[in-house]
Amino acid sequence: MTAAVAGLSAGWIAFTLLVWLFGDSPYFVARELFGGTWGVPYGVGQVLYKATPLLLTGVAVDLALRAGLFNIGAEGQLAVAGLAVATVGAHLPDATPSWLALSVVLSVAPVAGGIWALFPAFLRARFGAHEVISTIMMNRIADALIGVALARGLALPGTTRTPDVLAAARLPRLDELGISSLHGSAVSLALPLALAVTALVATWLAKTRLGRETVLVGLSPAACAAEHIPVGRRVGAALVLSGAVAGLASIAPVIGYKGYYESGLGAGAGFGGIAVALLGRGSPVGIPLAALVLGTLAQGGLVVNGRVPMDIMSILQGVLIVAVALADVRARRALPRDAA
Repeated sequence: MTAAVAGLSAGWIAFTLLVWLFGDSPYFVARELFGGTWGVPYGVGQVLYKATPLLLTGVAVDLALRAGLFNIGAEGQLAVAGLAVATVGAHLPDATPSWLALSVVLSVAPVAGGIWALFPAFLRARFGAHEVISTIMMNRIADALIGVALARGLALPGTTRTPDVLAAARLPRLDELGISSLHGSAVSLALPLALAVTALVATWLAKTRLGRETVLVGLSPAACAAEHIPVGRRVGAALVLSGAVAGLASIAPVIGYKGYYESGLGAGAGFGGIAVALLGRGSPVGIPLAALVLGTLAQGGLVVNGRVPMDIMSILQGVLIVAVALADVRARRALPRDAA
């Protein structure tokens, strides 16, 4: 609770100071922000859409933190998975039934994200290399690899986007399923899927032997080793699973909204997941609420862009991450000793 209060307090102070610096009233800007997000059905739908990938990357980062790890690589894992989902979805046969097409693309996302986390997981489990360094490195490699892949044939000629995903492989938007008040917004069936994954991961951590051992390894690896728990394997598996969940976050923008992948799609959700995980405090209720806070800021930046630059919201996100990380024991424990 202390970390969450510290983060929100620091965020509000930063918001107030930045708005004042741009010569506007924090009260009126805040009122416009909340009026344009939670005050209208379209705004609510857009907040829910932006919160969906943040929820999944938040679960991914939290899962790693439970094992004593700091997965900074969710950004790259999401991006690589997004490209893989779009590429596979665009090359499915036209006659593929919807149940099969969706099963394929929903399987590709976590597999791609998990594979991208595999190298840092191996380095940590085998050599003790810190995952903060290796996952940041993998983010940079992902940026370069995606750019080359799009330029070398995965993108439509003259563009930086893939061909459209097969219609049968797309997730329906919630307004198409009868929630007409959300008409025009991008929120899709990816939202209830993300909530289900959140509950599933929380249950796995609390109710299964592997999940409980993962948490214990994060608390005291030396004690676990003394009890013959395979610490390296648990740590490596946790990082791969964290990457898989981060990869799954790509379904909201790729098959729930755009219907294709383009350079930069979903950017920021990986780093935003750090703030979500730390604000959510490892709670299956707190993490979705934190995702809503960050989703509100993301959509609110567009709402108030006529009064203050929307980049203020990116600054607030950074302030939240730093403030909560400094106050969160789990984050300090997972950081390299020189950085803690």
